[in-house]
Amino acid sequence: MTGLQSVRLRTVDVARRAGYSVQQVRNLERDGVLPPAARTPSGHRLYGERHVQSALAYRAFAAGAGPVEAKRIVRAAHRFPASPEVFALLDAAHARLDAERTDLRRAREAAGAISGERIEGVRASDAMSVSELAGALGVRPSTLRHWDAEGLAVPDRDPLRGTRRYSPAQVRDARVVHQLRRAGYRIGALRALMPELRHGRRWEDVASALDAREAAVVARSRGLLDGAAALAALLPRDGKPATFS
Repeated sequence: MTGLQSVRLRTVDVARRAGYSVQQVRNLERDGVLPPAARTPSGHRLYGERHVQSALAYRAFAAGAGPVEAKRIVRAAHRFPASPEVFALLDAAHARLDAERTDLRRAREAAGAISGERIEGVRASDAMSVSELAGALGVRPSTLRHWDAEGLAVPDRDPLRGTRRYSPAQVRDARVVHQLRRAGYRIGALRALMPELRHGRRWEDVASALDAREAAVVARSRGLLDGAAALAALLPRDGKPATFS
């Protein structure tokens, strides 16, 4: 069995194997993502396989969960290798992606249903106030006011009191905005899209955007999977230090 620290590597060796620059490797060591390197009598850094695996794990986790969370995971693997904390961080990262998948699925279902709705026989009693609609959508009233200011879901106004009242068509706009925001649509993109959706056009753009969002989630899932594979080499098994065969 070859220990994780038994191989002596230069900074440039770690950089090549991990796909980083020499300076990035030094930065990762500075940030605690890599364990402190040994030093030669002349001051040159000496790394081992543990450093390579740490860099690979960080690179993959950064793609899957973002650089901040990636640092937390890899640092925890160095500081608490036998602790449940590392696995808790991994589980939380997977849970966030699972929640995004759920939101995407709901957005697809809602977009399909909402796009086919017919708004007929509108009555004054069908209108909803800000608080009523906010409660129905599960958002804050301030969120609806923001969407109004951005021109995304614009209600009617009471001519005397100036209060907002959402007709069924405007409620549908708010439902569309709500689902697309949950699926990752940005306000700027929605400003351009909503006028078209109100006229029954460009629903294919919504489907394409949701497809792209799903592809991004899949890529992040792959990052978490690759990161876990690299991280496994750093963690002890059955109370024994991690080693390579």
